[in-house]
Amino acid sequence: MTKPDDLLPEGLQDRLPREAEQITRAMRTALDTLMAHGYDRVRPPLIEFEKSLSGRMVSGPDGVKTRRMFRFVDPASLRTLALRSDMTPQIGRIAAPSLADDPRPLRLAYSGETAVIKADQLDPARQRLQLGAELIGSDSVAAASEIVALAVEALDAAGLKGISIDFTLPDLVDTLAEKAMPLSDDATEPVRRELDAKDAGALKSVGGEAYLPLLYATGPIDEALEKLRVIDAGRALSSRISGLEQVAGRLGSRARITLDPTERHGFEYQSWFGFTLYAEGVRGAVGRGGTYAIKGSDEPATVFTLFLDRLATATGEGEPAQKLYLPVGHDEDAAARLRAIGWCTIAQIGESEDAKALGCTHRLEGKEPVSI
Repeated sequence: MTKPDDLLPEGLQDRLPREAEQITRAMRTALDTLMAHGYDRVRPPLIEFEKSLSGRMVSGPDGVKTRRMFRFVDPASLRTLALRSDMTPQIGRIAAPSLADDPRPLRLAYSGETAVIKADQLDPARQRLQLGAELIGSDSVAAASEIVALAVEALDAAGLKGISIDFTLPDLVDTLAEKAMPLSDDATEPVRRELDAKDAGALKSVGGEAYLPLLYATGPIDEALEKLRVIDAGRALSSRISGLEQVAGRLGSRARITLDPTERHGFEYQSWFGFTLYAEGVRGAVGRGGTYAIKGSDEPATVFTLFLDRLATATGEGEPAQKLYLPVGHDEDAAARLRAIGWCTIAQIGESEDAKALGCTHRLEGKEPVSI
C-alpha cells in the first residue's frame, strides 16, 4: 500500500527503465549531432545566485521570470539562490566573462535538468531535461538558418518523425510601431498582448485596428509570407520577410514550416526571430529557439532548446540490446569482449536465478554466447 509520504509532488514523476532509456538515447544522439557540427559542451551548475539566473536576458519586457524559480537563502553567503528554470541564461553568463576572449561565433551545447515552481496549464511537468545549442556572436539570417537546421537534424537523429516548425517574429509590433503603424507608448504593450491572444475585438478596443491583418497572416510559410508582403507598408518588414525565406530555404523539405508572426508565448526575450518545434506522436512543443541578446555585453546570440522528456513517447524503443547471462565462474575476458561489441551482460548472483525471467536471450558457454 502506498503511503502519502511515498507520493511525488504534483508535476514530478519517476522515469522507469524503458522511458529512461529512451530519453538517454535521445540525449546521446542529439549531443553527438551538436558536437559533430562544432558545438562544444558546457555544464553549468544546477543552482546559482538568483540575480545571475534572472538578469542575463535582454530584448523582451518579461525576461526570465524569477517567480517561476525555486528560491532559498545560501547559508554560506546569505544571498538568495535559485534553482534554474532555463539553462539559456547560464550560457549567456558563461559566454560573457568566462569565454569573452574566445573567437566568435562561439558554438556551445548543453544538457541538464531544470525546474519551475508552477507549470503551464497545457504542460503539467515541473521538471524538464533540457538540451540545446547556442551560437553566440551572431543573430544573422545565416546564424538562424544554421540553428534551425541543426535543431531539425538533432530531432531526426533522436528518432522523431513528422517534424514541423512554426516561425514567429517576436519584435514585430515594436518594428511596425516605430514608423509604419505608429503607436503610443501606452498602446504598444496592449496591442502586443491582444495580438498574442488572437482577439480581434480587443485589438480594436486598444487602438490596434491597423494591426488586424497580422492576425490572418498565418499558415504555411509561402502563403503567410505573401500576406505579410501586403501588410508591409513602407517596406518595414522586407528584411524580415527575406530572412524568413532564407531560413526556410535552408530546410527545404526536411520539415513542414508554418508562420504565426504575432505569437509571443514562450518568446519573452527573443528579438527578431523565433521558432517552435513539433513532431508526430508528441503532445505539445518538443523545442523552441530564436535570437536574443546577452545582457551587459548586448552580444547577439541564436539558440534552440529541446525538451527531451517529451521525446520518450515518440522515439520508440529502438533495437533491444541482446542480454547475455554470465554464470558463476564465467570467462571474464570473453564477457568483456562481447560487451565491447554491443552485448549487455547480466552476471549470476544467486543459485536459483532464472536467466529468461531476467530478460536474457543467451548464456555464456566457454567463450561464446549460446541461445537459451
